[in-house]
Amino acid sequence: MTTRPYLRVVRGTPDDVELAALTAVVAGLAAATAPTEDSSRRSAWSDRSRLVRNALPHGPGAWRSSALPQ
Repeated sequence: MTTRPYLRVVRGTPDDVELAALTAVVAGLAAATAPTEDSSRRSAWSDRSRLVRNALPHGPGAWRSSALPQ
């Protein structure tokens, strides 16, 4: 039974240190766990996007609509 290599160098000639660094990065990414749904759920009170200003209207009458509530 032949096994396929996990990594294959397509271009260049990396030395042993570069291959070891690449292997460590790929192994670390493979071992990383996906975030759970509970940790990704955040309160709307802590949402920082509320503090970002909306785009200002442009065109005819833009000065008037810039003061109106959205």
